[in-house]
Amino acid sequence: MTPPDPSPAAPPATGAAATAQADRPRRRADAERNIAAILDAALECFGDDPQATMADIARAAGVGRVTLYAHFSSRENLVEAALDRAVAEVAEASAAIDATDAPAEVVLARHIRSSWWVLDRHRQLFEAAERALPPQRLRERHAPALGDFDGLVARGQAEGAFRTDLPVEWLVTVIYSLFHAAAADVNVGRLRREDAAAVLETTLLPLLAAR
Repeated sequence: MTPPDPSPAAPPATGAAATAQADRPRRRADAERNIAAILDAALECFGDDPQATMADIARAAGVGRVTLYAHFSSRENLVEAALDRAVAEVAEASAAIDATDAPAEVVLARHIRSSWWVLDRHRQLFEAAERALPPQRLRERHAPALGDFDGLVARGQAEGAFRTDLPVEWLVTVIYSLFHAAAADVNVGRLRREDAAAVLETTLLPLLAAR
């Protein structure tokens, strides 16, 4: 015989308590919509002007500054969140690349082109991020995308396609630095955006090739 449960279930909430419970999911949904709208606006505003202000972004998102600061306590915090969104797009594009039975240098060329076209959409944001974030933190935010290059460079070294006289980490740093240099040159008109992917490929493939 099962003994009776000494702690009876709590009665359902009524009145103000029930209203508060019902309001919580709605508030969460409102907050998620606001965050999505703010990040969309940040990508758009920084894409137009890397010096866009919090007030500019609040207007574009259709929210008040109080709401904006409730979710992102500083411009630096918002730049970082927008950068995370852009880097996730790079990682997603890399994940879609077909590496089946292709040598490492061919896959690297595909990565360079797919990564550039995502970076190109957000190159003004990356300029804003370079101004707002310290270099170490900026590099850390790129980790989801750079991880693909880490593995690919290591694979190329194992296949004998890429040079082994320099460490993987340094070669990935070179890739990272040249992507940002290309974006900076496009921003100031020294490099045509439609040429940048080919220029990066032509520069990086011989640089990484086995000696």
